[in-house]
This record gives sequence, C-alpha cells and structure tokens, in this order.
Amino acid sequence: MAVPRSRLPSAGILLFRLRAGAPEFLIVHPGGPLWSKKDSGAWSIPKGEYRPGDDPLEAARREFTEETGFPVPDGPLIELGDVTLKSGKVVTGYALEGDIDEKAIASNTFEMEWPPRSGRTQSFPEVDKASWATFAAARRKLNPAQGEFLIRLLSVELPS
Repeated sequence: MAVPRSRLPSAGILLFRLRAGAPEFLIVHPGGPLWSKKDSGAWSIPKGEYRPGDDPLEAARREFTEETGFPVPDGPLIELGDVTLKSGKVVTGYALEGDIDEKAIASNTFEMEWPPRSGRTQSFPEVDKASWATFAAARRKLNPAQGEFLIRLLSVELPS
C-alpha cells in the first residue's frame, strides 16, 4: 500500500558552528510563492522526504546537498531523534558541526502551477535563503516542532 506523499517522513541535518563559544545554527527558508511572505515559524533545517524502508540518514545527507548545494561536511553525526510537525509529518534530525557560506547556497528546484488556476507552470527553488542564527533567533524562526532539535543538541556536550 502506498504512503500518501503528505505523510512520508522527512530527515534532515542541523548544521552548527561555534562562534566565541556560542553555537550558531544553519536554518533554511522554503522557496516558492506560498512562503515568500512568511518568516517566524516558517524556517526549517535542510530536510526532505524519504520512502518507507529507505535509510533516514542517507535521505538527510541527500537533502542537505540538494537544498544547499554543499556536500555534507565530514564529522561525527549526533542523532536528535524524531519530532512530529503540526501536520502529523515526522521529521528525523541529525546534527553535525561544520561551516558553509550561507550566501552561496544553490538549491534544487520544484515546479508548480502559478498563479493558481492559470495553467502556467513555474519553477522555484526549494530553499530561497539560508542563515546562521543564534539559539534565540533559530528558535523563533524555525517551525515550532523543529525547535526541539536545538534543545536536544544543546543537551549533549558540544566540542569547545
């Protein structure tokens, strides 16, 4: 039996770096016209869907590269477990220390009919921007359920 696309689980990587001993987190803003005017609560970790039976970690690695244009940095991954979004979608998170230039992201694209009922298909980036954010800023901007990943990451001992 096929799983409806809206119910497919997702997996992603929360990239972090330490600046003056304090962590910063890489968060991404979804692209496309439906998200263009949304900010607080709309951002995400780089993530994407995977099919039942697929490896969530491999999906997280693939989606990080597809949404940022950067390979996943080398280093040990920290498992952050699952969170459930308000929609019911389950997201599996991993954290990794690394650094990328957020201004140089190059996301893959998707197509959708736009404007609605126009019969025209347009292409949009899956991610239109990325930002390094402090804990407070990331917590405010991230989808509320994904904010739990920040708390879980800070509960483990980070390198200094």
